[in-house]
Amino acid sequence: MPVRVEPRQLALDLPHAESLSREDFLEGSANTAALSLIESWPDWPNRIMMLVGPEGSGKSHLAAIWAELAGARSTAAQALNAASVPGALATGAVVVEDLVPGSFDERALFHLMNMAREDEAYVLFTGRVEPSALSIDLRDLKSRLRTVPVVSLLPPDDALFRALIVKFCADRQMCIDAALVGYLANRIDRSFVAARQVVEKLDTTALRLGRPVTRALASEVLRAD
Repeated sequence: MPVRVEPRQLALDLPHAESLSREDFLEGSANTAALSLIESWPDWPNRIMMLVGPEGSGKSHLAAIWAELAGARSTAAQALNAASVPGALATGAVVVEDLVPGSFDERALFHLMNMAREDEAYVLFTGRVEPSALSIDLRDLKSRLRTVPVVSLLPPDDALFRALIVKFCADRQMCIDAALVGYLANRIDRSFVAARQVVEKLDTTALRLGRPVTRALASEVLRAD
């Protein structure tokens, strides 16, 4: 007699759009200084500024808000080369994301900073570490970067951390109650990455098993880590 196999729902790895508008930026003590910098433009203390913070702390979101405000173009630091510098500064403002040690063309970055100064353009760098921690061979670039004012994003406090969990759920169209938010917030690392990862695991597990997102499911997901 043939065995009947119950169909299972597949958890498709589809991209989930995350809104980068000002209205969807979550404010808290961790990012007050960085948000103030963005909203104070063009009255910056320096035309070249840098946002520094851990992965997922909101640097790209803030950069997107500023790009909209300033009409800035955006480029990844590793994509920058000498030929692309004039185009990057064509609007008089540019975001250069992810200054990761050893991942960018040092001469191109130095050229961009010089050209920005000559054209009185604005530049917003983002990265996980301050310029002084970057391993740079080009002495003039090292010296120039160390003069760039840095605004840091800090780890989230409890209120912001819970709000992040709710936002990541909303981005995936997941509905969870306050009790479940508190349950998760008290059991995972207090970091932006941890919040994003646990929500992703909850979503994919719920879809795969065809179950609602509940405390019981959250407990199973956390035990599996």
